[in-house]
Amino acid sequence: MITVEKKDGHKIKISHVIQETTNRQLDLYVFVPGELGLNPNIISEDEFYHNAILGKRTYYSDVIHLPLVHSRLASRGGLSTEQYRLSLSLYAYQYSLALEKTTHQLHEGNEERTLEEVDEVAQLAVRILKRLRRNVPTDKKLLKYYQNIDNYLSWYTEQRLLSLVAHLPRNADYPEIKSLLLEICEKESQHRLDNDYNSTKAIQDPTRMSNKMRLLRRLIEYPVTMKEKTTALGKNTKKFIAGFAAGFVMIFVSILMIKARGVLGDITASFLLVLSFIYAAREVFKDDLKSMMWRWMRKGKPKWRKQFFDANSSKLIGRQLEWLEYISYRKIDDEIKKVRKHKVSQREETILHYKSTTRMSPTKFLTGYEQTLESLTLDLRVLSKLMGKGSQRFYQLKDGQVSKESVEKRHLINLITRETDEDKTVRIQRWKVIINRSKIVDIEPIT
Repeated sequence: MITVEKKDGHKIKISHVIQETTNRQLDLYVFVPGELGLNPNIISEDEFYHNAILGKRTYYSDVIHLPLVHSRLASRGGLSTEQYRLSLSLYAYQYSLALEKTTHQLHEGNEERTLEEVDEVAQLAVRILKRLRRNVPTDKKLLKYYQNIDNYLSWYTEQRLLSLVAHLPRNADYPEIKSLLLEICEKESQHRLDNDYNSTKAIQDPTRMSNKMRLLRRLIEYPVTMKEKTTALGKNTKKFIAGFAAGFVMIFVSILMIKARGVLGDITASFLLVLSFIYAAREVFKDDLKSMMWRWMRKGKPKWRKQFFDANSSKLIGRQLEWLEYISYRKIDDEIKKVRKHKVSQREETILHYKSTTRMSPTKFLTGYEQTLESLTLDLRVLSKLMGKGSQRFYQLKDGQVSKESVEKRHLINLITRETDEDKTVRIQRWKVIINRSKIVDIEPIT
């Protein structure tokens, strides 16, 4: 199943775990309100792809004890430095993702959270960190890497729990919840001080500390994130079309020149004038011919190809083809139309269709890992620029008096995803994305 969550600003994170499969197709349909005036002339397909879509693929394992087993083997000298680093990185990365998702759900929900719910999350985080700290490696190379990860996870845990303290509703359980979370945060802060993980200057400067932890996060993600190489397709086709169009148009230009010479005689002012018009027409028709042939020859074909490489061995472990196009409502599949529940007012919507087909080679994955986590970041800032500034006036009658309020302008974007596995299993989901000029306000899943 795909999960969709809002990130900072106008970013949407679309992610899901891909099980043991070699072939998979993903379709994303973005329904943009017609009042924004989005079209290929304002934002081209290439521009939207490069500026609004960012993909990342990492290894994933649901065998949570595997990194701990590797940790014990490493402490006994039974695991190489590289294997230990990979295992610990994956463990830390999955813990960070799980903690972020869980705490986000806690303080984004509309219902009030109970002490038991928050306590369960907090105690689970504490237990995971304790397991990590049971086997501290003695080798200096391993120890340095372990300390960096322990430092980051301790700090990140503290940050996520403090965010709960700041955002949870002030209900009857809040004092106990606050006391519980702050106690854990103080212990983690003391843990970093006891181990001398950070300098005094870094501790006293939030900006410096945040930047350091951002670098440590990159250190964690690097070994488990697949390298990508993106290639734009159709370059040779474009060269062929350019040459064919130039030659084809030149034939007619040559014929017109011969006829003009026969009618007007030698080189005269009239002949030169006709010749200039012929060359001007050549440039116009050549470009039109190239555009027409390009659309015809590339219709329905992928526009980009991605290759995935293991970050450690540099082995090719997968390929992906990608499409992106503006599409009309009548060309959408019936199953997507049914989920969209089309109405008359939606006929003006602009629809963007992103499609990818992926072929992976699990046999070339890191030992012990047969799944991947795919994350697509959809940045809708390109759409926010099309939104008008200011707010709207809202009048309301209350107790015989008319009140006037200022209401911000919001727009509703529908997002539909479709997954097609190798065994032809299809899963379709839909979300409503409420957005204004400054941020994404809310994301609502539609069942």
